[in-house]
Amino acid sequence: MGFHHVAIATPDVQATHAFYTDVMGFRLVKVVAGKTPAGGWAKHLFYETGGNGLIAFWDLHDETVPRDFTPAIAGGLGLPEWTNHIAFHASSVEEIDAIKQRWLAKGHDVFEVDHGWCVSIYTRDPNAILVEFCVTTKDFTDADVEEAQRLLGDPRPVLEKEPPFRLHRATVG
Repeated sequence: MGFHHVAIATPDVQATHAFYTDVMGFRLVKVVAGKTPAGGWAKHLFYETGGNGLIAFWDLHDETVPRDFTPAIAGGLGLPEWTNHIAFHASSVEEIDAIKQRWLAKGHDVFEVDHGWCVSIYTRDPNAILVEFCVTTKDFTDADVEEAQRLLGDPRPVLEKEPPFRLHRATVG
């Protein structure tokens, strides 16, 4: 069963909208405006991601919500940026390359990693959230599933080598 949507509050709805439409290539499909439980109001913006799910953002206008909040789902908790992030599905390595070129043309640096079983590209949204597009490049075998179960219970697993990566700097600025 997949996600219907993931929702995140944003302090800058216009920058968030521009990023998710222009840079990510998503389409705004629904906005719901209504009262909040504390008597304020909010807009809930829903974007199609090109798959079978949505990403949503809250534009909050409520006195109980601090105006200086950070929506960063990793850094806002004091965690490294690469821990909590949002990964979107890409259907091919060619699609990954096309998205990478779009991000670079829009002025966003791109971090690309070949994990050996998938290829990922990463950039940051205006909310300091790391976003990723990822394509699985190898089918999972029964041996992979068995190894995953073994590693789950291993208190001292053998660490894998760091996967090859590349930082692509945007030349637009």
